[in-house]
Amino acid sequence: MDVTKYERGYYMPPKPTYRWASKEYIEKAPDWCSVDLRDGNQSLVIPMSLEEKLEFYRMLLRVGFKEIEVGFPAASETEYRFLRTLIENRMIPDDVSVQVLTQCREHIIRKTFEACKGAPNAIIHFYNSVSVAQREQVFKKSRDEIKQIAVEGAKLVKKLASEYEGNFRFEYSPESFTGTEPEYALEVCNAVLDVLQPTPDNKVIINLPVTVEMSLPHVYATQVEYMNDNLKYRENVIISLHPHNDRGTGVADTELALLAGADRVEGTLFGNGERTGNVDVITLAMNMYSHGIDPKLDFTDMPTIAETYEKCTRMHVYERSPYAGALVFAAFSGSHQDAIAKGMKWRSDKELHKWNVPYIPIDPKDISRTYDADVIRVNSQSGKGGIGYLLEQTYGYALPAAMREHLSYLCKDVSDREHRELKVSDVLEIFKSSYFYNVAPIQLRHLRFNQTDNGVETQITFVRDGERKEFIFQGNGSLDAVSNALEAFTGEKYTLSVFSQHSMENSGSESSATSYIGLEWQDGTKTWGAGTHTDIIRSSAEALISAFNNKFRD
Repeated sequence: MDVTKYERGYYMPPKPTYRWASKEYIEKAPDWCSVDLRDGNQSLVIPMSLEEKLEFYRMLLRVGFKEIEVGFPAASETEYRFLRTLIENRMIPDDVSVQVLTQCREHIIRKTFEACKGAPNAIIHFYNSVSVAQREQVFKKSRDEIKQIAVEGAKLVKKLASEYEGNFRFEYSPESFTGTEPEYALEVCNAVLDVLQPTPDNKVIINLPVTVEMSLPHVYATQVEYMNDNLKYRENVIISLHPHNDRGTGVADTELALLAGADRVEGTLFGNGERTGNVDVITLAMNMYSHGIDPKLDFTDMPTIAETYEKCTRMHVYERSPYAGALVFAAFSGSHQDAIAKGMKWRSDKELHKWNVPYIPIDPKDISRTYDADVIRVNSQSGKGGIGYLLEQTYGYALPAAMREHLSYLCKDVSDREHRELKVSDVLEIFKSSYFYNVAPIQLRHLRFNQTDNGVETQITFVRDGERKEFIFQGNGSLDAVSNALEAFTGEKYTLSVFSQHSMENSGSESSATSYIGLEWQDGTKTWGAGTHTDIIRSSAEALISAFNNKFRD
């Protein structure tokens, strides 16, 4: 274990005040927003079907959530249809807002508004990453450039909200807030607020996500307190928290940040979410309940909530999960059992209303309990990076970036349609069946090259519908000569926009070359093909034919 490779990647605000540390307890419940149907759903091995999402949604309404993030409608057809189902079937109560997530990218924002058209109450939650690591490693952009992404996103959502039918509010997240300089996060959020111009009747949510836990909980509280003290339009701004649980302190992060002035919490039931999970709303709410604070959420039927959760998500509620686990009230130690029994008898004898039984923090009956008594996976939410990585690491195919994106949509479509997780072997099968030397309608037979004074000459034979035709064509190189012959044979026009290839080591003594080709057509579409052969030129020719044929494939 090499501790020298790690350093503290978070940033303390200037002149921290620590006023939150003087507060004893959380005095009132925050605004709650369930992100089970988005953040929770995207982390499931098998994301919920439309029917399962509807069942889960109804349960969230019964529990009492007034804000529910229902998905990323621009990312998945299932999520798009789910939102449209809620709107078109009038399933959103008057006092409930549905929330949708979108990146600060124009086409995604526009599709999001299409999905939200006609919503009685919708929160448009837009975000971009602002942390040092994301700026330097992922986007390679300056602070001003990253801020401009947020500002342009704010301008677009404000513009579209005035054009689309529906009642819209706005939420902005500086993603990776915990790895961002607080002064810069403040600068970005204030720039967004200057665009949105929040008012008492149209407040804006500024969400400060613990995208990755990096610090002790008191650091996050200090960061939140700094934002609370310095945000513009503070009286018209709702400060929201979205903690993850990488260090296992998501609940502590949230509770201290609420002491620091936050107004709202985004989380999931039982803490389901990416990696180690989101903050567990049940634990937070029941902690308040155990202090005599009404959490404004109804967990009186905890067994049914757990049963519905397990049914819809295929996840398991851990037996020791606070408040809801099967064993959280069980005592196996004799001394514990004895103390509990004596405490119950004391309470009965004294006819006490207040609860103060040893070892049992709340009355189990309050939540319908009795005294007796689990690297990269592929599904409909996966992205090009993960799918491309799996294919390369497992089988050696290093696809061009745009081709990886195309393949990811094919894979996500299969997973979404068949509602299942894809194994890496499934990804390989989709890759091969979609791109590798497809032979309809054009087949390549004879292929020979000669070097001439003007470049390369190819003698090539094509077959279409049983008809063979031989060509002799010139080109700047071998692939150019084959492409010229193909255009002459078919009369089709295209532009060869992407070409890459690499060697692949076989189990024998020979190595083969794999080629990837992307073609752009006059109608604006792009098709892809791949080929592999011990002859590097043949490999690229087969990739070209396959990309060509994919234009005419059903």
